[in-house]
Amino acid sequence: MAMSHPGDNGSPFTSVRFMLDADAVPGLLPRLLQPFAKRDLTPDRMWSHRTGTAMHVEIACEAMPNEVVHLVEGNLLATVGVHNVTLIRARCLRQVA
Repeated sequence: MAMSHPGDNGSPFTSVRFMLDADAVPGLLPRLLQPFAKRDLTPDRMWSHRTGTAMHVEIACEAMPNEVVHLVEGNLLATVGVHNVTLIRARCLRQVA
């Protein structure tokens, strides 16, 4: 049975965006998708932008199981060339809007 994250109204899923800064190197983008693929997840949106030697990437999932969010975040941070990962959950976005 799926565990729900505190504050998500009991839902076992959450909408998330992973914002990453990494080195712009060949093979980066497929490596970033690997943590999703090995959990049978397909991101709803992926965006990337290269600025010189840096790559800025956003990967979003509208309904990710709560119990894997921190695992995917850790895998992304451990990816070679990734400098930082910022996780944004939907309930945070609703507070700002």
